[in-house]
Amino acid sequence: MLEKKVVDLLNQQINKEFYSAYLYLDFSNYYYEEGLDGFGNWYKIQAQEERDHAMLILQYLQNNGEKVILESIDKPAIELTDAKSILAEGLKHERYVTGLIHTIYDAAYSVKDFRTMQFLDWFVKEQCEEENNAESLVKRFELFGDDPKSLYMLDNELSGRTYSAPSLVL
Repeated sequence: MLEKKVVDLLNQQINKEFYSAYLYLDFSNYYYEEGLDGFGNWYKIQAQEERDHAMLILQYLQNNGEKVILESIDKPAIELTDAKSILAEGLKHERYVTGLIHTIYDAAYSVKDFRTMQFLDWFVKEQCEEENNAESLVKRFELFGDDPKSLYMLDNELSGRTYSAPSLVL
């Protein structure tokens, strides 16, 4: 049985991951509407990843005999005004999620919940990758975004991103 505080934080994280999926779907829709289908694809895949992160945590709680509590998911409140600022918001959001994962890890560590810490190790590594990808996208957009040909090439590159489900053993 897991500590109540850890369970509560994991349940909250499920909601945060589903919110992240909503947020990235909103980003994706914006890019598709702007004719940047590669960027739209990139964020649609991000949304799929976030949904799967929520499902992994849900499954972890179930596997440990804990009650899963699903809450309502807020509508994203970020105003989508331009392609560049959305990328910056994406990076900001990934850093926020990293902080959430660290908070759960810290709670597990404080009660010597090694099972949850081991489970969260994958998420810690994943967040490092997520932040690096988001930061790289911001930098590349800053480098190429003002040049239509370069932006076209970057958008075309992002359209080739495919989805692969995480392979985390619970």
